[in-house]
Amino acid sequence: MSGIHDFIDNEVKNNDVVLFMKGTPQFPQCGFSGQVAQILDYVGVDYKGINVLADADLRQGIKDYSNWPTIPQLYVKGEFVGGCDIVREMFQSGELKSHLEGQGIAVKGAA
Repeated sequence: MSGIHDFIDNEVKNNDVVLFMKGTPQFPQCGFSGQVAQILDYVGVDYKGINVLADADLRQGIKDYSNWPTIPQLYVKGEFVGGCDIVREMFQSGELKSHLEGQGIAVKGAA
């Protein structure tokens, strides 16, 4: 399992914004993943979407990595931000945009 942990660790640390999701940003395979992808697109942030459905080890590995039981999972600058509910609440309050900007990440959206 350490290979998966290393892969996840590498993705989280080498990409400013990473979304571990079911499906891809263009074709989400679950409503919650789709919502987070839509929020990130709306805010206008560049992010990497990683499809956990492509690999069962990855799907379990990301849950172990974050100690968080559900997918999607959003990481910003190596830090776990949260899942769909947390990201949606942060977006609605304006906290998501300010968190991203506070981490030095360019956002283009109006939110």
